[in-house]
Amino acid sequence: MSEAPPRPEPGVVDAVDAVVGDLLPTAEAVPRTQWQLFRRRFVRHRAAMAGTAVLLLLLVACFGADWIAPAEKGKQDLLAEPAGPSWDHPFGVDQLGRDYLTEVLYAGQVSLRIGLAVAVISTVVGSILGALAGYAGGWVDSALMRLTDLFLVIPQIALLAIALKRFGSSPLVITLVLAALFWMGVARVVRSQVLVIKQREFVEAARAAGASDLRIVARHILPNCIGPITVNATLAVALAIVAESTLSFLGFGVQRPDTSWGNMLTDARGFVGTDLSFLIYSPGLMLLLVTLAINFIGDGLRDALDPQSTR
Repeated sequence: MSEAPPRPEPGVVDAVDAVVGDLLPTAEAVPRTQWQLFRRRFVRHRAAMAGTAVLLLLLVACFGADWIAPAEKGKQDLLAEPAGPSWDHPFGVDQLGRDYLTEVLYAGQVSLRIGLAVAVISTVVGSILGALAGYAGGWVDSALMRLTDLFLVIPQIALLAIALKRFGSSPLVITLVLAALFWMGVARVVRSQVLVIKQREFVEAARAAGASDLRIVARHILPNCIGPITVNATLAVALAIVAESTLSFLGFGVQRPDTSWGNMLTDARGFVGTDLSFLIYSPGLMLLLVTLAINFIGDGLRDALDPQSTR
């Protein structure tokens, strides 16, 4: 028979136990809230964080143009010749002797304001109509969905051009008209979510407890649709900015004295291939950066709000 291994001395055992105890965590794991999980996933999404940084930088630069812009809005120096980007004028000087960086920043205020307002209005309207259609069902659902289908098949650019020709091209009118054509996607997404959520046990429990339909929708169903609603709202901002720029480029958008990135592109389209072609790059670059940043943020929100996400 083999001899039993020698037992360690009690002092050695106590020392090993103390070291192991210091290395192993003694506190119980604290469960994370939904907000903490969302924030952790979103912060780890590099593209979303880069998009957030770029969007915040553009918002601060455009809406802080009164303090950041190197010149006054619309200030002309008729003796100055058009010139490309330089240290004194980072975006150059246009044909009217204006500092182009200043004009781009102030034009960004109009474009961003229209995009944000359209996203908020269309998201609110679409969420209400989608929740109503999904929860009520029956003829209400059929009527609202047929109305949604009708708006979807109408050529939007043609309808926008007709409406703006009839009611004018002020930023307020453009915002309302765009919002009237951007609510359909949100409504369809919210309706599909409500059709699933209203069959859940917690909704049946709220109904059995005597909660009204309005309270059930507002307090129990819509909060569980916040993920798709938020993602669609961010994408609506980019779509609205691009739509406004397209209208301005076609001559139906924001009119003077107001300025947007779209009509800046319209004013500069005749300079393609000339020494003044740099006037196209600045507003075009701003549109590109805003669109990419908002789409990256939307991707990050989709991944962060997805409970099945493993990122």
